[in-house]
Amino acid sequence: MGKVHKLALAITIIGALNWGVAGIFRFDVVAQFAGGFAEPLARFIYIIIGISGLLNLGLLFDQSRNRHEEIVPVPEKA
Repeated sequence: MGKVHKLALAITIIGALNWGVAGIFRFDVVAQFAGGFAEPLARFIYIIIGISGLLNLGLLFDQSRNRHEEIVPVPEKA
């Protein structure tokens, strides 16, 4: 997994935590940080989180593709 995918995964996890806090406590950390959910900075952050989620969707399908590949044993050297 490359640096971009790791960063996207971290951003997606942070976004998920924000949604969890918003659901449990009715407090949106991103909106509070940006001065409101409709502010340009908040919208930019939400867009970045959404793009990160889409990148992680690709990782999900890469994992399922790798499971179906045939594993060929490597002969041991004597």
